[in-house]
Amino acid sequence: MPAEIISQKECSELFGAVETAARAVGVSDVEALFGAHFGALTRFANNTIHQNVAEQDRWLSVRVALNHRTARATTNRFDPDSIRRTVEQALALARSAAPNSDLLPLNEPSVISETKRFDAATAAATPEHRGRAVAEAIRIVESLGQTAAGIYSTGQSVEAIFNSRGIAAWHAETMAQFSITAMADDSSGWAKASAVSHGSIQPAALARRAAEKARLSRDPEEIPPGRYTVILEPAAVLDLVGQMFGDFSATAVADSRSFLTDRLGKKLFGDNIQICDDVAHPLQAGVPFDGEGVPRRKLTLVEAGVPRELAYARSSAHRAGVEPTGHGFPLPNEVGEAPMNIVIAGGSTSLDEMIASTDRGVLVTRFWYIREVDPYEKIMTGMTRDGTFLIEYGRVTRGLRNFRFNQGLIELLNNVEALSPSVRASGEEAFDMVVPAMKVRSFNFTEVTRF
Repeated sequence: MPAEIISQKECSELFGAVETAARAVGVSDVEALFGAHFGALTRFANNTIHQNVAEQDRWLSVRVALNHRTARATTNRFDPDSIRRTVEQALALARSAAPNSDLLPLNEPSVISETKRFDAATAAATPEHRGRAVAEAIRIVESLGQTAAGIYSTGQSVEAIFNSRGIAAWHAETMAQFSITAMADDSSGWAKASAVSHGSIQPAALARRAAEKARLSRDPEEIPPGRYTVILEPAAVLDLVGQMFGDFSATAVADSRSFLTDRLGKKLFGDNIQICDDVAHPLQAGVPFDGEGVPRRKLTLVEAGVPRELAYARSSAHRAGVEPTGHGFPLPNEVGEAPMNIVIAGGSTSLDEMIASTDRGVLVTRFWYIREVDPYEKIMTGMTRDGTFLIEYGRVTRGLRNFRFNQGLIELLNNVEALSPSVRASGEEAFDMVVPAMKVRSFNFTEVTRF
């Protein structure tokens, strides 16, 4: 594995070749996106490591713009002939595209604040490192007569954008992720974490958490569906509430396909709901610029329950007469933009304190198979999984059969009674965010599932 999968200097030199090829075919406005990734994965199941794989890839995506037309072509070959053919392909596609009167000139350079998210030890992590951690996690689960399955991945990535107007932005970061499911005869438990540094992840602790959930939820009881006070662990909050953030897009609002259409600036949620998009947050990850090289700006998405700001790409900002926020996707696209670094402000109530304050309720580890039922009221359906528990008189008393739910997110965020401190959370249905656990009243479970 190379220490640096693609350097800023190499990107700059390759972009010089892109510009040379573009000039040769009469194109002066050209943009290049560079991407590189090295990832390694240790996979385990049935209490055995059964796979260790590594993958490395690099790509170059060239966009040309002329006469209100634009198109891009992509290659994973960086030799001069391949770059030339990619530029020619982008030009041919642009000439065949319909004119777009809203197409803006290429973006001009501006100051991009650096975010340091590269951990050398994570980039250099070996199969032996991951294998030792996985073996310890398996021993913990196996000692309780359970079966473990999951993954441990480490890797590094680079994203860069260069254009003929002078933009030269480059970002490198690392990421580690550990996920484990502990399975017993009639119950299961789950835990997952991700971080820029693998040293911030504790596989053994995650294994103990998953195994304890599987142990406590054995012989699950069935209780009738209905409205219950629920305590949602951070992963459950992430996967459910995370379904709404694509709607904080100026393009989606303008197209009337967002639940915020005609609602921006109006009170929608409870006073205790504060949400921002902040790429610089210490628990966040990601690139500090968007698909056109605009710096990402911190957004106040929700303030005291009131939706305040939207994400704007350059085109949607130009139409609205405002400044872009740095959340646009690479052009051409039909989506526009979206916030990608969500931070939901937490409170001071611990998970244990939430449980202790609940006479009767349900503790939810996570959700899965979440689907939208009503896009304007943001009603979602899905199921609980891998650790659903009955709370009685301030303590967890037993495991429960899983539920299906039908729950509106607007209603949910009006019914939050307590918030824990926020943490970086990982789930399966939405991208990683910084979120708290939530105690929510009147959560609507519609039926008991078959498992």
